[in-house]
Amino acid sequence: MAESTTAVGPHVAAPAIPAGRGPGGRVPGAGKDPGPDTGSGADLASATALQVLRTLDSGPRGLTDEAAEERLARFGENTPPDWRPPSWPRRVLRGLRDPFTAVLLGLGLVSAAIASWGTAGVIIFLVMVSCALCSLGEHRADRAVSRLRDLIATTATVLRRSGEDGPPVPREVPVDQLVPGDVVLLGPGEPVPADVRLLRATGLHVHQAALTGESAPVPKHPVDAPGPADGAPYLRPHLCFQGTSVTAGSGTAVVTATGARTHLATAHAGRHRRGPGAFQTSVRGVSLILVRFMLLTPPLVLMANAALRGRGLETLPFAMAVAVALTPEMLPVVVTTCLARGASLLARRHGVIVKRLPALHDLGAMEVLCLDKTGTLTQDRPVVDRALDAAGRDDPEVLGLAAVNAWWTLHLADLPLPDSLDEAILDAADEEEALRYEGVAALPFDPVRRLTTAVVLAPGRLGTHLLVVKGAVEAVLDRCVLADGERERLHALADQEAARGVRLLAIATAERRARLRDWTPADERGLTFRGFVTLRDAVTDTAADALRVLADRGVTVKVLTGDHPGTAARACRDLGLDVGGMLTADRVDAMTDEELAVAVRDTTVFARCTPEHKARIVAALRATGRTTGFLGDGANDLPALGAADVGICPRDAVHVARESADVVLGGPAGPDGPHSPGPKDLTGIGHALSAGRHASGNIAAYLRVTLSSNVGNVIAMLAVGVLLPFLPMLPAQVLVQNLCFDAAQLAFAYSPARRAAERRPAVLRPRDLLRFITGFGLLNAVADLATFGVLVGSFCGPGGWDDELVFHSGWFTENLLTQALVMVVLHTGRRTAEGTAGGGGRGVGPVGWAAGALAVAGLLLPLSPLGAALGMSALPVVYYLELAAVLSLYAVALVTVRKRYERRMAAREA
Repeated sequence: MAESTTAVGPHVAAPAIPAGRGPGGRVPGAGKDPGPDTGSGADLASATALQVLRTLDSGPRGLTDEAAEERLARFGENTPPDWRPPSWPRRVLRGLRDPFTAVLLGLGLVSAAIASWGTAGVIIFLVMVSCALCSLGEHRADRAVSRLRDLIATTATVLRRSGEDGPPVPREVPVDQLVPGDVVLLGPGEPVPADVRLLRATGLHVHQAALTGESAPVPKHPVDAPGPADGAPYLRPHLCFQGTSVTAGSGTAVVTATGARTHLATAHAGRHRRGPGAFQTSVRGVSLILVRFMLLTPPLVLMANAALRGRGLETLPFAMAVAVALTPEMLPVVVTTCLARGASLLARRHGVIVKRLPALHDLGAMEVLCLDKTGTLTQDRPVVDRALDAAGRDDPEVLGLAAVNAWWTLHLADLPLPDSLDEAILDAADEEEALRYEGVAALPFDPVRRLTTAVVLAPGRLGTHLLVVKGAVEAVLDRCVLADGERERLHALADQEAARGVRLLAIATAERRARLRDWTPADERGLTFRGFVTLRDAVTDTAADALRVLADRGVTVKVLTGDHPGTAARACRDLGLDVGGMLTADRVDAMTDEELAVAVRDTTVFARCTPEHKARIVAALRATGRTTGFLGDGANDLPALGAADVGICPRDAVHVARESADVVLGGPAGPDGPHSPGPKDLTGIGHALSAGRHASGNIAAYLRVTLSSNVGNVIAMLAVGVLLPFLPMLPAQVLVQNLCFDAAQLAFAYSPARRAAERRPAVLRPRDLLRFITGFGLLNAVADLATFGVLVGSFCGPGGWDDELVFHSGWFTENLLTQALVMVVLHTGRRTAEGTAGGGGRGVGPVGWAAGALAVAGLLLPLSPLGAALGMSALPVVYYLELAAVLSLYAVALVTVRKRYERRMAAREA
């Protein structure tokens, strides 16, 4: 049984000095420098309190200031190992891992080798801009996350002495200044500042959800002879760990591990490394196919010209230019700009921090979101559900008696704050009910009795004291006088209520003759059972709205929790989430990976999950081909955060979860901005989802428009190059054309969001994308070849199609006009039809203006001095009329094919 102590403020006094200490109550040698290694909490788990203190070279009066300074210099500050952001050169080099960026760099180097300096300079410039933008976005995210560390509690109460003979004085010191051997005082509402071993405790309950996932606080008390360490260290009652917090009671403990030696830091160091996300996998699949095509293009051009036209290496610059024309060289720039812009707006407007830019796209593509219930869907406190009499009927009198117990226990047992259960009861009950009684004495909770008792004067009953007992069902029923079969009936009623996912407290009373001597636990006998108070987990204020947003946007929610299945199901029902199928960890263990991949499709709740179970379930969901996110806030969520395509955590998650997550959700805006401390707020999920789908939609639109246009141009250019006695375009003209198109494509990063695009996951499927660009690319090639026919048929003869200047000018103009038309029809037209989030489709939009500017450049550039320098000349008016007819037919074909494509995609999704 835990010893009771006299309170000192919100803490307890120093423990009594065990036998075997030296003069002054100090373990011989206490306060000196410790041995070579103090070990960790796990190493000392089986030792007695005296052995622990001797190993740590400490005592119940704490360390001296001098010893604490020596140990701080030796063991370092009590902070988790900091994640070190990569250096700027490393960030830039990491950007070269993108396939297109690497190929562009290679093409730039080859262009430089053949003295095509203009092409080489432009390509290398684009590579540098892309790497710089990506590095800047990641740097901003790292800087924002580092500011979140200020939200962590920074002080702890520790016993320190000024000298060997000085008295121990409780002091508030920074948490990072704690060292092994410090004696700390724990009180309600305070975080456990390091891994500690309890020396003394009174009604101590610790919330370990951040480490274990269990939502209910667990009792903790000192154990004289712990015995061999078996099972998880979190289950041992005499050990508390950094990352947990005290919900009730108080205690005195000695610090056994700090900094990198704590269990929290060990979990951080062992977190799973995430593989490529959905976005990276999709883009890489498309990239590799296009890269192969690009690498084949120069040899094909060289061989075709050598075989049919007798041209040799003089066509190499043109072959390189054609390869560059096929390359979506703006892809890294557009992608990085889209993602960085979306991440910047999220951080500025909603306090949502995207630490890894591709994670924003993965958010937009997310089809399944796995949630850890405790701390995300539910708060870290219970609320009263019902008050029942012995027959199972609602009875407010039972709640009133529970409030009497909670109120007078709080005031008469010298507890600084009520525990979470008592606080829920007092919030739900009428305060005047408790004040009708006059308190006499109180017996506080301890983990052996599992009861609290308040002794009060019964109203209107002079000379009679009323014992109001509240506690665990089994403990209370064992002390009640019950008829035959009544005990079994009440246990069955309790089991029935527990199956609804609630926790139960039993209430009993007994009348005793008033007396002056102390009340003891021996008086808690012969009780009359009065009823049950049921409590459920309080859901977070914004969880229900967040789940509705996810459902409306086509995201399936799965709940992965360490709690009892009934508790998890109750929380889901309270939030309006259809429970559907349910699996427990033991059934998951019995399944193979293939069986689990089938089972996860129709299962909503996974209960009794360990961290390894969560990671395995997330991996099974990813194995089904669906982009999967995980939202958690504890150290026990680290494996699942690492296994998901995108890991998400609230901004008040534990340090290691924030460091491991890809996205950190902001809290509600406060006086100091969106990162102000406050209750958990999950509305950031909806904001992040919208931003991710907006960015993903723009990236997908860019890829469709650019690749279909590029593929069509290259096919036509290769065909015409074989038919003509000269090159269809000079390398410099191809380069300028690409620069004009590239500049226009930057508008995709600033295109407004489409409402229709936000209603479904923005999944980039390589096969669908390749089918799209092949179909529309061939259509583009037909338009180019039709223009070639116009040039041949209308300008045959001297100064006609065999005039290189005229042909190059006509081909150049047609290419830019068809590319502008593709931008309007395949993106702007669709946006106007669907409506934008900001204006219902009104206005041309950035992409429309960019397409207009591109068309103007195509018409005016051949007439300008730059056109003459590039080898182009003015075109006859009749060409523009015939070109307008070709483009009109091309626009009709584009619209027709686009509508058929969209109907087919809609039917497939339905």
